[in-house]
Amino acid sequence: MGSGATGKSEYIPLFETEKAKGRIVHRLFATSIFVGIILIWIYRASHIPRSQEDGRWAWIGMFGAEIWFGLYWFITQSVRWSLVYRRTFTDRLSRRFENELPKVDIFVCTADPAVEPPIMVINTVLSVMAYDYPTEKLSVYLSDDGGSELTFHALLEASYFSKHWLPYCKKYKVEPRSPAAYFESDPRILDANHTKDFASIKKLYEQLENKVLLANKLGQIPDKSEHKGFAMWDSSSSRGNHDTILQILVNGSDPEARDVAGCKLPTLVYLAREKRPEHFHNFKAGAMNALIRVSSEISNGPVILNVDCDMYSNDSQSIRDALCFLMDEEKGHEFAYVQFPQIFKNITKNDLYANSMTAGREVEFHGLDAFGGPPYIGSGCFQRREILSGRKYSKCYKIDLKTQNECKMGNVHELEERLKSLASCTYEQNTEWGHEMGLKYGCPVEDVITGLSIQCQGWKSVYPNPERPAFLGVAGTTLDQILVQQKRWSEGDLQILLSKYSPAWYGLGRIHIGLTMGYLIYCLWSPNCVAVLYYSIIPSLHLLKGIPLFPQVSSVWFLPFAYVIIAEHIYSAVEFLLSGGTFLGWWNEQRMWLYKRTSSYLLAFVDTILKLLGFSDLKFVISSKVSDEDASKRYGEEILEFGTTSPMFIIISTLALLNLFCLTGILMKLKANLSLSFLWETMALQILLCGAFIVINLPLFDALFFRKDNGRMPSSVTSKSMMKIWWWVVTVVLVSSLGSCFGIRFVIDREECISHKVEYGATVHYSFVVIKSDGSWHFSHEGVDLVVKGPTGEQVHDFRDKTSEKDEFVAYHEGVYKFCFTNKSPYHETIDFDVQAGHFVFHDEHAKDEHFKPLFEHISKLEEALYNIQFEQHWLEAQTERQAIVNEGMGKRVMHKAMYESLALIAASVLQVYLLRRLFDRKLGISRV
Repeated sequence: MGSGATGKSEYIPLFETEKAKGRIVHRLFATSIFVGIILIWIYRASHIPRSQEDGRWAWIGMFGAEIWFGLYWFITQSVRWSLVYRRTFTDRLSRRFENELPKVDIFVCTADPAVEPPIMVINTVLSVMAYDYPTEKLSVYLSDDGGSELTFHALLEASYFSKHWLPYCKKYKVEPRSPAAYFESDPRILDANHTKDFASIKKLYEQLENKVLLANKLGQIPDKSEHKGFAMWDSSSSRGNHDTILQILVNGSDPEARDVAGCKLPTLVYLAREKRPEHFHNFKAGAMNALIRVSSEISNGPVILNVDCDMYSNDSQSIRDALCFLMDEEKGHEFAYVQFPQIFKNITKNDLYANSMTAGREVEFHGLDAFGGPPYIGSGCFQRREILSGRKYSKCYKIDLKTQNECKMGNVHELEERLKSLASCTYEQNTEWGHEMGLKYGCPVEDVITGLSIQCQGWKSVYPNPERPAFLGVAGTTLDQILVQQKRWSEGDLQILLSKYSPAWYGLGRIHIGLTMGYLIYCLWSPNCVAVLYYSIIPSLHLLKGIPLFPQVSSVWFLPFAYVIIAEHIYSAVEFLLSGGTFLGWWNEQRMWLYKRTSSYLLAFVDTILKLLGFSDLKFVISSKVSDEDASKRYGEEILEFGTTSPMFIIISTLALLNLFCLTGILMKLKANLSLSFLWETMALQILLCGAFIVINLPLFDALFFRKDNGRMPSSVTSKSMMKIWWWVVTVVLVSSLGSCFGIRFVIDREECISHKVEYGATVHYSFVVIKSDGSWHFSHEGVDLVVKGPTGEQVHDFRDKTSEKDEFVAYHEGVYKFCFTNKSPYHETIDFDVQAGHFVFHDEHAKDEHFKPLFEHISKLEEALYNIQFEQHWLEAQTERQAIVNEGMGKRVMHKAMYESLALIAASVLQVYLLRRLFDRKLGISRV
């Protein structure tokens, strides 16, 4: 091939970018939803109840929640506006740079062998050691923030096993290259030799596994003389108090470091940085920064890959995929890091706990990629070392990855001793580490804030999402694990929003506005709890009280609500299905959407506020990767796992039971005296909302009342939830009853009758007050007549010429009672009327469950007591209003009378002056004659 052809081929891109199809259709659809949201806002603003009407403050709260929902929806559309997809060409990379590939340092982080088992950790280590990449250019570092000799022992055993595992992977092109995952995947055997080799390597792995598990079970190492590194642990060492432990288990530059096939092995290093109780260690960010410093003196690879200990390599080509972006001649210099998606291997068919985060992985991150790249999420990320060391972006400067920085180890023992100081507690004092260099400190999600600061310096990131996942991890298998993890993430994201690195102001002008909005999607996770909690509680409670908070079904204003709700949920389901999910998976995601916002995000929001006020300290919670056998079995069967006493479970149980109570209560009232058509017409959306909460919580009710396995809801959680419901309902009913009026106000011309269905034996309380008359000068003490008639036409009570009255009677006949008012005045009268059938205990209609019957009986008694207070208060308020109107009318009449009398006196005076003047003029004329 000629030099011209060769020069031309050098500029063929190593990756391509495609824009998503159907963008115009989506934008039109999103615009229509936004118009619906605007109409909802207009309806709320234009129909706020008057100060004397029921539900005014609840209505205003609904308006605030819907403003929040609308604005947050608008923010989420930023990442759906223009999606891009990346595709790499590793064959072009190999042809062009195979002999110039850069060194890659791989960081694996673990923190606690109890929740991150060493056998899992070493499977991740072995998977990245076996990358399809020149082994002399690979270095693997394990950061053990738990400082556990169990983890060190497991890594030591893995270093021996790697001599057999790496050549086996290369010979048979094994995928995946995590031994545990490979043996679980029922691998395809090629021939007899492969069968023999497979049996041999599997036996070696089982021996490795048995040694590691035995040490874990014993809690100690059987034979510490196996390696000099065990001498670093003594009787005074503990997880939070130990010296720096640095051991180079495999020296890649040593000619003797070879596998059984004679090929060189990658460098393998164990590091447990120094920990002291008096020094804050900055969690994972501190561990990563220690690794950056130590690795710079051992291998100094210009590219760094960091993975969590539970995220093993699932594709041996992923390094080459990442280098296609970082080494592209035209655009590669713009990228600071390549972020692969987090995907989990143990997801159930219908993704029980929404672990896959389908919308984020398949939609949102592709949208962020169009605006400058995804955030750094802490695992599965290839980064340029120079940028982590503080390098700022410049168009004039290009990082040349082909330039190799050689590091000669020399004497390994001397090197280990010399480098220990780089991982000491005091090394970072009075330095830029954690601020301008390395990962940022001061936030539980140190990865996100680090990625944001890098992007604000002008760098971009990129998001490849290959068909074969680059990394596979282990997701939580219990609800508690998921909610705890979500709490940590949302708490950290909110702290970013409130910090100096907030994308709202720090990113303003530094990154694309679309990327800023993308970050806000996650930073506003926890504040979502306020609006969601309000929508979960207030509409249901007002449904129970019979107060509508949405437009009637026959109203034209019902259409925007119906369109936005239906269209958004259909779009959400379609998006989920197109991303590879199932319909049941989407339904599970809706449940987790509710649980996260009402528990994890709520506690994260409260903790963050307390931290800002100085009442709480920053904490880091490690998500457990261990579940017992029974729990794992239930997870596989897609049965929600509760089983532990958690404040989050109390919250979600209380909300579920509250909605069940409210819907049951309104159904009981419907059976007693409410019209179904009237109820549906006025409160259809509240019924549907309350019903949706109940349906989505059916697995929770099963765990509360019916399940007998160990994954059921603990009885302590059930009892606490019931007590909270009791307190909650009592408080809300008390406040709403004492703070509002539940009468009917109407205008009467001649005669008006009001019907009310009453059960046998009920005590009927009623009152009325003549508030005002339409005649401005009319005021009479004659009042109106009221006749109360029973279902058979018998007269119960008869009042004549009353301006106000209150009374009660016992219904001896079941049926419709009529309250007929007669106005004998020539003017229209405004009457305030209140009626309540006090049949408070429905023994036959209460739920039969032992948990609900006592609750309803207490609620009924409370309702009776509160009604007496409310009844008196309502009557007194109406009397006070009448008196105020009467006083105002009398004041106006006195004012008008005084004005008329004054005008009459003035007119009489003017007339008198005029007549006197005429009289004198006539007399003067006569005298002249």
